[in-house]
Amino acid sequence: MGRFPENFLWGGATAANQFEGGVNEGGKGLSVPDVMTGGTKTQPRHVTDKILPKYHYPSHEAVDFYHRYKEDIALYNEMGFRCFRMSINWTRLFPNGDEQEPNQAGIDFYRNVFIECQKYNIQPLVTISHYELPFHLAKEYGGWANRKIMDFFLRYCKVLFTEFKGLVHYWLTFNEINILQMGAYGNLMGGGILPPGEDTKVGVLADLDTSWDNEQRRYTALHYQLVASAKAVKMAHEIDPENKVGCMLLSRIAYPYTCKPDDVLKGQQVMQTANYYCGDVQVRGAYPAFAKRLWKEKKIEIPFAKGDKEALKEGTVDFFTFSYYSSSTATDDPNVPVANGNMMRGPANPYLEQSQWGWTIDPKGLRYLLNEFYGRWQIPLMIVENGLGAEDKVEEDGSIHDEYRIAYMKEHIKQMAEAVEDGVELMGYTVWGCTDLVSAGTGEMEKRYGLVYVDKDNNGKGTLERRRKDSFYWYQKVIKSNGENLD
Repeated sequence: MGRFPENFLWGGATAANQFEGGVNEGGKGLSVPDVMTGGTKTQPRHVTDKILPKYHYPSHEAVDFYHRYKEDIALYNEMGFRCFRMSINWTRLFPNGDEQEPNQAGIDFYRNVFIECQKYNIQPLVTISHYELPFHLAKEYGGWANRKIMDFFLRYCKVLFTEFKGLVHYWLTFNEINILQMGAYGNLMGGGILPPGEDTKVGVLADLDTSWDNEQRRYTALHYQLVASAKAVKMAHEIDPENKVGCMLLSRIAYPYTCKPDDVLKGQQVMQTANYYCGDVQVRGAYPAFAKRLWKEKKIEIPFAKGDKEALKEGTVDFFTFSYYSSSTATDDPNVPVANGNMMRGPANPYLEQSQWGWTIDPKGLRYLLNEFYGRWQIPLMIVENGLGAEDKVEEDGSIHDEYRIAYMKEHIKQMAEAVEDGVELMGYTVWGCTDLVSAGTGEMEKRYGLVYVDKDNNGKGTLERRRKDSFYWYQKVIKSNGENLD
């Protein structure tokens, strides 16, 4: 196995709408996740047009990082974190999203968080937009399907780069930007595009499994985000040349289900669309050659405006990051059963085990992707989400023995080391949900990813007390040894 570089960024990752809470404090406005109800692995989340008393909205308190950030960051320091990936709640700085001036209380909160990180020499890796479009922009403007959102986003970015100059050096523009290539999840979470109708009796717009989609609208929104991302990269470099800005994709492997040429081609097409469509734009500065056929077959017209192509070329990223949880396969055979996965799903792989939530466990797939991505783009890579969602049991003495999570992380880190030996330039790894948080897809708490346990259930009940799991102490040893000690 290869050795990780001495400056390797070990750490953990969170998202404000799943972690922060404090929904009615400090002048924060409503974001799209704030009108999404809780759910489970069998019951979908709902989207409502306002806050309704009958529903539980898990983002409102989440796990209360807003009040407990010093405690949480101290725990990350105890583990040895060199990097903490977090996101900004857009509505904490611009409550509606279209104000001319930011909310000072929001700026002060995040400055305090970054100062706390600096105290422990933890580098913040800040995601600017992580599924939290202001609800006002979604309802009044139509979300990212409206080009005007770009101007509001860049105003927001300018405040971030200016106010936190010297405190933050690593930025990501959009979380899993390629989710806009999907249906309901892409519309709502990625684009802030609300369902077209509502049940006026209960105020429910739709659930996340409802099919209310328009590919033209989604790919339009995605184009606007890609242009906005490129302009933000250029702005970040102009405001502070020390800034390093990356992109972030939801990665997808699509192994051919069989060695039939049709399945091999299908797998290649899935990889192209899911990974390289956005990746090429953000790393190379232009849409890939295969995009023209994709647009033609989907009957999509990309709304290029004057200056868009130049902006994409001028705003390429400094490093490439992605989430990786599982892999899938690709086939044209409709009889092959589909497995669950991180938003993007495909036929189940009969050679792999599955998690409690039906996600395939495939550590070697991570090595495969690292080699694919580095071979294509040859810029530094970082894994900013990887982890295992599971139900954890608290023993009578308060301990949590999550050996299944340790096994998952151990095998993935082994494959990261193999990729380094392969020649991949890997700059860091942040385990997803370093502290238990709300699941984005299902809105539940009992699907736990954290190395730190939070006492809270699916209905929002609990003390919010933090407890160290066995994985906490294991990861502490991993970081201290720079990935050498995985026992």
